[in-house]
This record gives sequence, structure tokens and C-alpha cells, in this order.
Amino acid sequence: MNKLLATLIAGVFATSAYAQSNDVAKAQTEAQQDIAKAQQKQAKKVANADEDVAKAQAKANEKVAKAQEKANKEHLKAGEKVADADPEDRLKAEAKADKKIAAADATAAKKIAKADAKVAEEVAEADKEKALAAAKTNEAIAKANADVKKEAAKH
Repeated sequence: MNKLLATLIAGVFATSAYAQSNDVAKAQTEAQQDIAKAQQKQAKKVANADEDVAKAQAKANEKVAKAQEKANKEHLKAGEKVADADPEDRLKAEAKADKKIAAADATAAKKIAKADAKVAEEVAEADKEKALAAAKTNEAIAKANADVKKEAAKH
């Protein structure tokens, strides 16, 4: 945003050096309005992209929490079964518990990985949207400044 503002200010100073006829002043005013509109559009797109990322992150955090909670429940169940097992069946119960714990951990890891991947996708999409918005704004600034120079060249 600072670059855009600097470009806008530089454009205003550069164009103010031209002869200030009514047509040039009008072109400058129109250029400033066009630039302001472009910057507003960019700000909206950036805000929307950031909002989408925040929503995706919140959803992912929720999924991660659920996955971890479910894995923890499996850990507790497995531990209880081992504790309740007869002394001669304890090793067998521990082996079963280890398998269940490993399966629960694997399931949780998969869900967490999927959630993280969705967030990464959303971040990439947001970055793309921001870059496109910045490019459109820069294009609008360049066109507006060119229009002012064109008008000034007529006089």
C-alpha cells in the first residue's frame, strides 16, 4: 500500500509541473479519482482474501482439535483396557492397546495434514488475489498518469 501511495504522490507532483490549464487540472482530478477507486478495490480484495484465510485457519484449528481429542480418547480407552486386563493377559492387552493408539495417532495425523493443506491452499489463493489486485491498481495508476500527461501534452 505504501508503494501505491508513493506512486500516487509522485504522479501528482510530476503532473503538477505541467501547465495548469483547466483541461489538465480536470484530467488530474479524474486521475486522482480513478487511482482512489482502484486503491479501494484493492483494499477490499485484500481484506476479503485475509478474511478467507482466517476462516480457513479457524476451521482447520477446529478439525485439529477434534482429531486430537478423538486420539486422546482412544489413548484413554486403550489404557483402561490394559489396566482392567488380567495379569496373564496384560501383554496381549498392551499389544492391542498399542495398535489402537497407533491407529488413532495415524488418523489424527492424516486429519491434521489435510487441514493444514487446506489452509495452505487458501493462503496461496489469497496471495494470488492480492497480487492480481495490486497489478490492477498499478495499471489504473499508470493509465491515470498517462491520461494526465496526454492532456498536458495537448497544451
